Amino acid sequence: MAAKAELQPEEPKLFGKWSFTGVVVRDPGLKRYLCLRPVWVPHTGGRHEHRRFGKAEVPVVERLINKMMRPGRNAGKKHLTYNIVKHAFELIHIRTGQNPLQVFVRAIENAAPREDVTRIMYGGITYFVAVDVSPQHRIDVALKHIAEGARRCAFNNPKPIEECLADEIIAAANNDPKSYAIKRKEEIERIALSSR
Repeated sequence: MAAKAELQPEEPKLFGKWSFTGVVVRDPGLKRYLCLRPVWVPHTGGRHEHRRFGKAEVPVVERLINKMMRPGRNAGKKHLTYNIVKHAFELIHIRTGQNPLQVFVRAIENAAPREDVTRIMYGGITYFVAVDVSPQHRIDVALKHIAEGARRCAFNNPKPIEECLADEIIAAANNDPKSYAIKRKEEIERIALSSR
């Protein structure tokens, strides 16, 4: 009797297309906080919400989707935002020929500021002091600036937001100074440098 061939479960792919294997995080500080656990659909339903550092367990693509829903107009429309990110990833693949997940991770690494300023009050006098940014906050700021850059590009513009998001991610991945996220990162680090 021939032995039955064991069926191997298929590895989940993002949006059913993009593989999580081979995606490399070069920045050692961000490695623990960029969740690249394979999922079919990036939607956790807020299970992380009441745990400290629970955001680190949320797939990084879902965090981008959540940031894209932020301001009033698209608030709560997760399926709409899911489709925007899905189309943007397809455009990234067409333009670069690479796994869009890897391009996105590179964009986060490049757009995450390493230094920021904090305000200190001492005897009624306020002054700013440069501080290092925690890895979790670096990712939050990078995602916020990528989403904000895409929204600003698409506002009062015939260009759809999917294209703007794809352009922003590709520009940030290439460390292009035209990218809104890279501009903001450099501005934050410049102010921190002057406050040392």
